[in-house]
Amino acid sequence: MSSAWNSAKTDNCDVGAVEEESHFTRASAHVLIGEIMVCNRDLEKIKENINDVQQKMKNIIEVLGNIKHTKIVPFCCVNFSFKSSFKVF
Repeated sequence: MSSAWNSAKTDNCDVGAVEEESHFTRASAHVLIGEIMVCNRDLEKIKENINDVQQKMKNIIEVLGNIKHTKIVPFCCVNFSFKSSFKVF
C-alpha cells in the first residue's frame, strides 16, 4: 500500500480526518483515488462473473427440468454375446 494510504488509515481501518502535520498531499489523494478506481473496476468484474455463473446455473436447472419430462434414450446399446461378436441396437 502507499504511504499516503497508511497515513490516512486509523487503527480500525476506517479512513478518518487527516491531521495537518501529516504528509498527505494532493498527490497522495490522487494515489488513493486511483486505488479506489482499480477496486471499483475489480468489483465490476466480480459482478459480471457472478451474473455469468447465475445464468449458467439457471440454464442447467432448466435443462434438468426438461429431462424430468422426457424419456432418456441412450445413444448406443451394445450387447456382447459369448461368441465375441456384438450387436448394436
